[in-house]
Amino acid sequence: MISPASDWINSEELIQALTSGELEVEGRLAGASNGTLRCIVPITALSSVRCVYKPVEGERPLWDFPDETLSKREVASYEMSEALGLHVVPPTVWRDEGPAGPGMCQVWIDEISEIQLVAVMPSGEDLTNWHHVFDGSDDYGGAVSLVHARDVTLQMVALLDVVINNADRKGGHLLVDEQHRVWAIDHGVSFSTEEKLRTVLWGWAGMPIPDELAEPVAALSGMLSTGIPESVTGWLSTDEVEALEIRIKRLLADGTFPLPSANWPAIPWPVF
Repeated sequence: MISPASDWINSEELIQALTSGELEVEGRLAGASNGTLRCIVPITALSSVRCVYKPVEGERPLWDFPDETLSKREVASYEMSEALGLHVVPPTVWRDEGPAGPGMCQVWIDEISEIQLVAVMPSGEDLTNWHHVFDGSDDYGGAVSLVHARDVTLQMVALLDVVINNADRKGGHLLVDEQHRVWAIDHGVSFSTEEKLRTVLWGWAGMPIPDELAEPVAALSGMLSTGIPESVTGWLSTDEVEALEIRIKRLLADGTFPLPSANWPAIPWPVF
């Protein structure tokens, strides 16, 4: 029987299954830019969960990231989310073996697609529950605005994206599960040594980091004192770890969410 991921999300059994359980491939995700397989993995004799398996062999070479490192960046992003106490990235592990070789494995999130965290709305709509990101026009020339929800978990994701230097936070990378919990996925183009933050979550740009995020901020401060956990740095190069330390120092010194850079596109395309 395939169980909801929520039944196992904080369990050692889930991590062990993702790491070394036998993967049964259901199919390939057609819309993914890299080779991504949806699989079933057993947790007990009577229960299984779905997962996403991204083998290194399926990674498309990129001009601005070293080859065969995207899956490792996915694992590092999960470990950073856990180290900061954010818990916004689904459990993600490295597998030495799999149907297509080594790569990352992440629990599959059953999404409630009706709940929108990022939306395109006609300009002039009531934005009481939304943060405005930018204005544009639709295919018919109508004025529209890109917005995202005023949600504290989304703010946690935005903080994580600043820390890991996420170059591709699309609206479709933000999921709401059946328990209405928010999850962030697809972090393969993170941790670059160059400033590449590109996101749809600019609603807090320039604003002070709020007291609600005091715990992850304290965790970042602790990392500068005791060192960034090896569970994160073990997947990165020396230069990438140094750049990560610099980002953390700057974020703590400023105490605000950064503004978009003029040297890099601020919004991913497509936004969904």
